[in-house]
Amino acid sequence: MVGAAALGFMISLEIAARHYGLPGPITNQVREVVFAPKSGGLLYASMALMLVVLPWRQRFVAVGAAIGVDAVIWLVRWAADARATDGHPFGTGALWVILGCAVMAFTRRTGQERVLLLKGVGLGLLLVVGRKTGDTWLLITSKTRPMVLDQYMASADHALGNLSWPVGRLVTASGPVGFNLLDFVYGQLAVAAVLVALYQLRNVATERRFPVHHLVRTFLLVGLLGPAVYMVFPVVGPVFAFGSGAEHWAGVSLWADAAPPSAPWAVGDLWPGTPPPIGAPQPMGFDGITPRNCMPSLHTAWAVTIFIHSRKGPRFLRFAGAFWLVATLAATLGFGYHYGADLVAGVVFVLTIEAALRAYDRGWDRAGLRLAAHGATVFAALLLAYRFLPSEMARHPWVYGPLVVLAMASVIYGYVRTTTAWEPKPAPAPQLDPQPEPA
Repeated sequence: MVGAAALGFMISLEIAARHYGLPGPITNQVREVVFAPKSGGLLYASMALMLVVLPWRQRFVAVGAAIGVDAVIWLVRWAADARATDGHPFGTGALWVILGCAVMAFTRRTGQERVLLLKGVGLGLLLVVGRKTGDTWLLITSKTRPMVLDQYMASADHALGNLSWPVGRLVTASGPVGFNLLDFVYGQLAVAAVLVALYQLRNVATERRFPVHHLVRTFLLVGLLGPAVYMVFPVVGPVFAFGSGAEHWAGVSLWADAAPPSAPWAVGDLWPGTPPPIGAPQPMGFDGITPRNCMPSLHTAWAVTIFIHSRKGPRFLRFAGAFWLVATLAATLGFGYHYGADLVAGVVFVLTIEAALRAYDRGWDRAGLRLAAHGATVFAALLLAYRFLPSEMARHPWVYGPLVVLAMASVIYGYVRTTTAWEPKPAPAPQLDPQPEPA
């Protein structure tokens, strides 16, 4: 079901991208079969997901083949003086291995073995094309939504203390060490998700089946449904709408291409030094390049997904899940990519999806449906409040701030309570009849 929806969504985006004279996600992915990929690490992470269906010996063979192919391609490019300048020098080998396993499933496997291998290939390819689909979708938001609602978000965010501004100053004060640590965490969210998914899927090869619910399902649905909200509520973020970001990024990033472009469309050079004044918000025009990808914060939603699904892992995985959540929240605010209100919406958004997926797995369990309906209602109420009550929220922060937090907390509490009730209860130890005393 998720795979079919992802394929249809990807085809639609390919058509839409062609309408703007640009290559879509399918074209970009096919191109990476030969040319340098945009993210080699993501391709190897996708291959790792696929390998969960193979025994250990075949895993080692697949990894060795991927590395060997990358080494040969790199040598050919080096000899032809055509080294990758717009992509990673590795990753093509991993993609070739994934596609090779698909061919092997049809030619060398039968029955359940074929189905299992194809499921593994599909899992790996979904992660790959999900990245391409996301890139294309962000481009479409910038082309189709010339007006953005950042002034509404900034006004509503007064109720939460304009969190992006103080956190942005803290990140700036942390210097290169703090900045680049958060930048790494923010940029490697997909890799962290794959590590948790690999733990959840570690027994697939021996049990010959996938678990009923795992992280990848939620991750993909968040990516499929989230961009639809971008079209309804286009927002570019504080660093673009209220400042160029040059003062924050200059001199702290290790990578030259990490700094965002200047924002001549910004209201003023206010972020992160001066919170925006309270006024009458209105839609504002913005450029045709910057993605409108703030509401809700999908990075927050994905980080919450990692946190939830790491809770049943070993101590190291639980610690890593908590660290990734906290660091991602700090990065989204500290880099000026999101308002505090975006993060609240992202938490509600992902818990609603998690509740719906688990209710579906349980045969549309009544408690799960009730939780999903509650989450959807709270999410819709947040969007309506941010759009139609931002001035009221800014003028009465001590009323609306706690209300927003309580609304999010009600969804969190409902999720924890419902999923805890779903956990299997330990069976009581059998009571043995007392043995008679020997005469």
